[in-house]
Amino acid sequence: MEWQLRKEIVAIGKEIHAQGLVAASDGNLSIRVGHDRVLITPSGMSIGRLKPQDILLIDFAGRCLSGIHKVSSEYRLHLCAYELRPDIKAIVHAHPPTANGFTFAGIPLDACVIPEVVATLGNIPTSEYATPSTEDGVQALSKLIKDHDAVLLQRHGSVTVGKTLLDAHHKLEKLEHSAKVLLTARTLGQVQKLSKEEIQKLGQLREKLGLGKAEDVQKACQ
Repeated sequence: MEWQLRKEIVAIGKEIHAQGLVAASDGNLSIRVGHDRVLITPSGMSIGRLKPQDILLIDFAGRCLSGIHKVSSEYRLHLCAYELRPDIKAIVHAHPPTANGFTFAGIPLDACVIPEVVATLGNIPTSEYATPSTEDGVQALSKLIKDHDAVLLQRHGSVTVGKTLLDAHHKLEKLEHSAKVLLTARTLGQVQKLSKEEIQKLGQLREKLGLGKAEDVQKACQ
């Protein structure tokens, strides 16, 4: 079972790298194993070139239980999300260039514009700026990850979570696709937001799909 999860991390890491959603040794992936164990990618290695044996097994104190490489410096981001959200089984931290660019420009990506994004992800908030790989970054994420499956980190990429690693990867793809659509819309003219009535319907759809509460979408899109 654990070996299969390692192979899954390797396969999805290669896909994320090939999609240009990370560069060089950026980004990290993890899968929760049982109650208090996490498989996570190592520090300083490209997630597009990993082998199953490169993946580390750590506990919730950040101690390495299996593996020869250094634990990712962002492991605390992952543990924070797992501790706050027992429903989370996998996490992707990436640096999607278009979505990340919005944070450098100081433009939020939480506009309720794209119907399928509102229905599946709700809104996509941006955290306060914090120096990467620090406790400040963990605190910034903790304020948002409790209520969102996709979060932009100010000047530091994104965190997406899911019931599986593929689920978290799909949310990353949707986040970056949303950024590209909004960038195109802003280039062509003024972005047109969804009406209150349509947001209400999308919120109801989100709740029907078991992805969140309808009122949460309405509050986020006010």
